[in-house]
Amino acid sequence: MRLKDKTAIVVGAGQTPGSTIGNGRAMALLFAREGANVLCVDRDAARAEETVATIDAEGGNASSLAADIAKPDGAAAMIAEAAARMGRIDILINNVGIGGGGDAPAHRLDEAAYDRIMTVNLKAMWLTIKAAIAPMRAAGTGAIVNISSLASIAGGNMLAYELSKAGVNRLTAHVAQANAKHGIRCNAVLPGLMDTPMAMAATVRGQSEDSLRELRNSRVPLGGKMGTAWDTAHAALFLASDEAKFITGVCLPVDGGMSTRIG
Repeated sequence: MRLKDKTAIVVGAGQTPGSTIGNGRAMALLFAREGANVLCVDRDAARAEETVATIDAEGGNASSLAADIAKPDGAAAMIAEAAARMGRIDILINNVGIGGGGDAPAHRLDEAAYDRIMTVNLKAMWLTIKAAIAPMRAAGTGAIVNISSLASIAGGNMLAYELSKAGVNRLTAHVAQANAKHGIRCNAVLPGLMDTPMAMAATVRGQSEDSLRELRNSRVPLGGKMGTAWDTAHAALFLASDEAKFITGVCLPVDGGMSTRIG
């Protein structure tokens, strides 16, 4: 019960269909198991409702909200609804992110893909934080956890995605510094290669799921196996909990040691 009596918004709490669990759903489930009242937000209402149904079946406390935070006023409306339903906002988890669709190295990157990815991955995250700051400052407390990516410090094949996640890291540091005196913490998790439905779907290039999984596993130093959404969720739980009450502005790699490789 590390989040007992706390409220949490998990943005992106639905997931891409697949054989494994996604980051957003894993975080929502884990937070509910730890005692939080969770608002499961997703652009796809049915996916958010599936997450809530699982939490309900486990005896947890959750509700769903369909919202597209990349649309004008979407983030502000989401925060307003969360405050109306739950009374306050203790935790905000920013887990929305896209890639592909024309993303590529600089000389081949499609301009429309660049604009779309930067809007969803970075601008929308800033907008949710902008809307959440006022109620958190009024309460004198709050924990924000942004889901970034190892691609924010490594990569070379997806410029728009890499830039957007590098921006998330800087956004995290800025918000942490600007709001520390108001009792608000802001940290980020940088997942590496993860066995999640979205990650697997984004990297399939005519390969079977098994062969792709084997290839991705082989690139991970720690145990030769990808992480899972539960690894992301447990890192986010720690950063959102009072156990991390003296931690802010941190970008935490959860990557099986991949970020230790230099050169």
